[in-house]
Amino acid sequence: MKITDVTVTMWEWKDVPATRYTRTVITSSRRSVQMGLLRIKTDEGIEGNAFIGSAFGSAVEDGPYIIKVIKPALVGQDPFNREQIWQRNMQRLRTKLNLVGAVDVALWDLAGKATDLPVHKLLGSFREKIPAYASSAVLESPAHYAEEAVKYKENGWAAYKIHPPGIAVEDIRICEAVRRAVGDDYRIMLDSTWAYDYPDALRVGVAIQDMGFYWYEDPLAYDDIYSYIKLKKLLHIPIMATELPAAGPISYAPWIMEQATDYLRGDVWLKGGITSCMKTAHVAETFQMNYEVHHGSNSLNNIANLHMIMAMKNTQFLEVLLPDEAQKHAVLNEIEMDEDGYAHAYNEPGLGVHVDFELIKRNKIAELS
Repeated sequence: MKITDVTVTMWEWKDVPATRYTRTVITSSRRSVQMGLLRIKTDEGIEGNAFIGSAFGSAVEDGPYIIKVIKPALVGQDPFNREQIWQRNMQRLRTKLNLVGAVDVALWDLAGKATDLPVHKLLGSFREKIPAYASSAVLESPAHYAEEAVKYKENGWAAYKIHPPGIAVEDIRICEAVRRAVGDDYRIMLDSTWAYDYPDALRVGVAIQDMGFYWYEDPLAYDDIYSYIKLKKLLHIPIMATELPAAGPISYAPWIMEQATDYLRGDVWLKGGITSCMKTAHVAETFQMNYEVHHGSNSLNNIANLHMIMAMKNTQFLEVLLPDEAQKHAVLNEIEMDEDGYAHAYNEPGLGVHVDFELIKRNKIAELS
């Protein structure tokens, strides 16, 4: 089997709602973004798909880049040589890890379709379902967080994670309100999204560990290993870092060797695809560390993430970023939770994604080839 063509269909995602997750990841009004459907085609009529773009990042430049730079190196290749292709792409496309990831996801999708197996079976399945946690946007008040957390608790979800405004004193009030609302036994986490200096990170960390929070995520600047080491020595709540930067498996080495984090973090969008994330998850396992999978930035990536999770022993949850209308788009069979708050494996060949081709056709901007 050989790759014969690579195309990108660009379409408009209209009226994405205003949403905020950090001090910098914010939109002030509804807007539209350009998305892309990557299709890697073969001489046997089998193709693999991936999405580029997200509610917070247009693919307007990435689509042409794939055709101009990436396509010439893919055409003629054996699509089953995923490791070779991934290694080459990591060497030459280090500033485009989202596109390294998109190519890798599409190749895994293609391989599953060619073998008539779901991707998680090709990876080596460990489970068939995983509990989900709801991951908030930045909300208006402590009461809004508390109300949302109670809603997901009552719906059977395993946990609730707070994305706060990033101001220490306000963030502590939010955490207190949520803990009071859900009770002492429900799992809640805080993702401070790199907002604090060291004194505030310590202040918030002490407060939430006393409230029994389950983990403390990204309190400090993503590259401040020195302060993470200090913080980890003084806190007993598990600390999770390494979501950023967008980098491959080698970037995790100093975090492990310096004992700067308790859990590792990643997803197919930021870390270079399924191949990359599975390497890191296995390294984490050798150190008895969790590899918790971050939201994938678009619907197809989230399903790719779910396939990885089904093949990982050392991850506890599926992250579901809220609100749905800012995250789910152009897939007909989105991830849905059952009555007990579990997401289940996709068991059709490849990723098992039913792309909404009609929606893409109605909103198409360009066909790149």
